[in-house]
Amino acid sequence: MVADTACPSCGKPLPGRAGRTGRSSVYCSAACRQKAYRDRRAAPADTVRGLIAAIGRQVEDLVPQPPSVFYSGVNDLASSVGQLRRIARVARDSATDGSVTPAAVTEPAVSPPPSSPASPGDPGGPGSPDSVTHDRVTHDQATPDSGPREALAHDSGAESVLDESGFAVLVEPYRRELRVHCYRMSGSYDDAEDLVQETFLRAWRAREGYAGKASVRTWLYRIATNACLDLQRRTARRPQRYEPLPGMNHGSAEPPARVTWLQPYPDEDLPSAQEQPDALAVSRETLELVFLAAIQHLPARQRAVLVLRDVLGLSAAETAEALEMTVASVNSALQRARPTLRDRLPRHRTEWTAETDAREREVLRRYMAAAESLDLTLFTGLLSEDIALTMPPNPFWFVGREAITEFLRISLDPASPMFLGHWRHLPARANGQLAAGGYVRRPGTTVYRAQVLDVLRIEGDRIVEITSFEPHLFPAFGLPLRLPADR
Repeated sequence: MVADTACPSCGKPLPGRAGRTGRSSVYCSAACRQKAYRDRRAAPADTVRGLIAAIGRQVEDLVPQPPSVFYSGVNDLASSVGQLRRIARVARDSATDGSVTPAAVTEPAVSPPPSSPASPGDPGGPGSPDSVTHDRVTHDQATPDSGPREALAHDSGAESVLDESGFAVLVEPYRRELRVHCYRMSGSYDDAEDLVQETFLRAWRAREGYAGKASVRTWLYRIATNACLDLQRRTARRPQRYEPLPGMNHGSAEPPARVTWLQPYPDEDLPSAQEQPDALAVSRETLELVFLAAIQHLPARQRAVLVLRDVLGLSAAETAEALEMTVASVNSALQRARPTLRDRLPRHRTEWTAETDAREREVLRRYMAAAESLDLTLFTGLLSEDIALTMPPNPFWFVGREAITEFLRISLDPASPMFLGHWRHLPARANGQLAAGGYVRRPGTTVYRAQVLDVLRIEGDRIVEITSFEPHLFPAFGLPLRLPADR
């Protein structure tokens, strides 16, 4: 866990940190950072066979030393594998529409373990009438009082003898679920990545003080939660309301909440069924963007209490210990947080089934086809009357089909001086919802460049909400940053 001292791009020593605070430099200069960025974003192979061959070459090129070069190679490999998984998922969905009900949607692959016993005065955890979610999202393979305690310290009480490699092997299996936890707490994928790294760094520094009173998972969740609270204290983020922009028709409805730091989360990056047997069955409702945006309105400590109690399923006593609060304070914070969250969630939540998924995929297909054919009539026919469109972190927002149609007309009309260009889309999934990665070929150019990631909330056969994000996270979704002009 010690920071590398050489630039992963050119191999030169990194600048010293004397008198400096904050995160270490990764590259020695802006030029090296840009070179690494371009190398990571290099256009992938155009065919499945070509992509598989490219992955094989990347595996052969991997070298374990120096660590920075090894990490860069593994990161590139992961991006290629993510793209291959996306292609395979689309093929699977196309072959099974309406014929198979995924077990992960209908029931958990493994029944969740009994919830921890409630403390006196405990208002109840997942499954209680007051809980925001019916079941916990994560599944502790070891109970809070069991697990690999001896992995960090010998039974004799001697100091830990784990080296960096041994420590990494111990904590790495929890990376993906910790990233999901940090994402729920922060609402930002980029921040979640940084917070997981911060969690592991803090755990490494505190490893000798780990007494083995709880499982490694519980210990890491405690550290991660406090790292998230520290981020909130540093940034003091508070959701605001969108403001009207001069000369723009936003619709007659009240402006929606503006969460400038909100980012999408790729479904491909969620813990697998092997890592968390019951997660895929219940996590979707607590990863929806509407849930993520709503939970950001809670004060940081209330948010932490609600996530630990209602999402992770910790008891009031465990939550109090993790947050250094009393049980009474935990219960009080939870009772205040739940009504606030419910007031900001949609009244009607969709029940997800294979039939629902197939219908939503058809809506997505028509959405992409309408944009690619520049058919505004077909496009607006997919929108609900009171649809909302937001574009975090940008200040643009629209509520209502009429306002969105007026906004889109000038950019989809080739005769308009504001015509943006021709579109192509690739399907994706974000936050348990369907999404479309949009690429634009500007007039006079031959390449489609990444423009926007639209995450759709669909009810029935209508789109009720579109959240449009900037394209810098495309690689996390297995999406290239450009497409050739010919198909």
